[in-house]
Amino acid sequence: MTAQEVRLCGLLLREHFGEVVEKVGTHLLRSGAQNLRTIIHETGLPLDLVKKSLCVLVQHGACNFRSGRKGPGCPTEYQASGDRILRILRYPRYIYTAKTLYGDTGELIIEELLQRGHMTMSSTVKTVADRLTQNMEEGRSMDYSEVTSAFSKLVETQFLQRCPPMGGARNTKDTTPGTPASTALLTPESFPDCYKVPHITLIGRGKRRHSSDDGEDQKSAKKAKMDPETHGDEGIYWQVNFERFHLHFRDQAVISAVANKLDQTCSEIVRTMLRMSEVTTSPSATCTKPLSANEIFRSLPASYNILRPILDQYLTLLVDDPMEFVGKAGESGGGMFVVNLHRALANLARATLESAVQERFGSRSARIFRLLLRKRHLEQKQVEDFAMIPAKEAKDMLYTLLSQNLVQLQEIPKTPDYAPSRTFYLYTVNQLPTARMLLQNCYKTVANLIERRLFETKESKRLLEKSQRIEAILASLQVSGAEPEQLTEVEEMITAPEKQQLESLRLHINKLDSAENQVDETMFLLEAYVSSTATSTA
Repeated sequence: MTAQEVRLCGLLLREHFGEVVEKVGTHLLRSGAQNLRTIIHETGLPLDLVKKSLCVLVQHGACNFRSGRKGPGCPTEYQASGDRILRILRYPRYIYTAKTLYGDTGELIIEELLQRGHMTMSSTVKTVADRLTQNMEEGRSMDYSEVTSAFSKLVETQFLQRCPPMGGARNTKDTTPGTPASTALLTPESFPDCYKVPHITLIGRGKRRHSSDDGEDQKSAKKAKMDPETHGDEGIYWQVNFERFHLHFRDQAVISAVANKLDQTCSEIVRTMLRMSEVTTSPSATCTKPLSANEIFRSLPASYNILRPILDQYLTLLVDDPMEFVGKAGESGGGMFVVNLHRALANLARATLESAVQERFGSRSARIFRLLLRKRHLEQKQVEDFAMIPAKEAKDMLYTLLSQNLVQLQEIPKTPDYAPSRTFYLYTVNQLPTARMLLQNCYKTVANLIERRLFETKESKRLLEKSQRIEAILASLQVSGAEPEQLTEVEEMITAPEKQQLESLRLHINKLDSAENQVDETMFLLEAYVSSTATSTA
């Protein structure tokens, strides 16, 4: 991993799990696979803290363990997964997507699994039902069967998957307890029951937790661990399938691009094609399986009352479009069509690069950058002529882009001595290395945003704690039916300047959060393009 990725992983671990887990996690990222004794020696942390940190990392899938490299009987080695740690940044997007597709129940199921790393189906259903009941009107409650149905739908659409079973040799004396199977050798898709929902014997409704029960939460949690009820799914743990969410994000990006480039009807046709090929297309495929025009016509939503000749015209328009989102694979069945996933990601990454150059260096530099992307290789004089920019300005812009590694210079000598007078100097843009460089800049930007947010929060820690205490007092007074005068008196404990400072802080934090999410969208597109290119050239 690069230094920027390790730095970002460290900040994410510190924000979500604390400084001790951050120290262990970043050490493993920098050092690679290590056994428990080596980790303790090199980090200088106590045995107990290292074990707990490894438990947290394994629980959330951010660390794999396996038998020692020297063979059976050697101490177990632990290896951190940087890619998995970086997924923490995308948690809000996963939760929002689940809410959009499956409502509040789906949102809470995904949220619980992300917070806890993995859970059994029965414990997830009970926890989510209790949370939904807590937010309902007095006298109403959520039935376990409704939450179970939403959970089953998430598994059916592969947004949830079973954790891989125990595998590989392990030294039981040196592994951390309380974790399900999580090894570097097995993946969830490598066993047949990955998406098989167990039959659970869970009947009842969610329970409302009253304020008097808060002090007994820990006791009840311990009691549940010591004396668990059996529901028929013991030992079957579930986790979020991030790759399935990423496929959904990719499809949505392609649909949105088609809608912006052409129109809403074209985007609906592409959406239908992607939905039809969800199950049949491999996640690493460069294009979907071929679909006939007849199949597409029958699968279009009833609300889109498109006649068959009109559909043929739209498909022809999509095939002839320079962006090449849709391609033609044959003539049978009224024509066979595919969605060019790799081409679509390449075009989206290209538009992202052009936008980044325009924002940073201006429209004229973006014009030169776009020209080099299309023409591949051009001499300086050709750039000036094609871009219609004066020679001096074009020269300055080219050298600026060259110094930032956005443009490369290729020398083609006429003679072996590389004499400048007998050498062609051609400017070009290599899209893949440029996308990788911009991706590293994105990692750096997000890390800076997180550091700024942590600094702002730390500076106003006392004021935030005071605000939280007052909000808690107000909530308890409202529950007990206090007089309006009492509520007003408590509210006045925060002075006007403090209220103004709090409002300013919240506005600033919201801006930083929004910027993080926007940069993450760019990161996702670039990561998807780099991954797709690696797959297509393999």
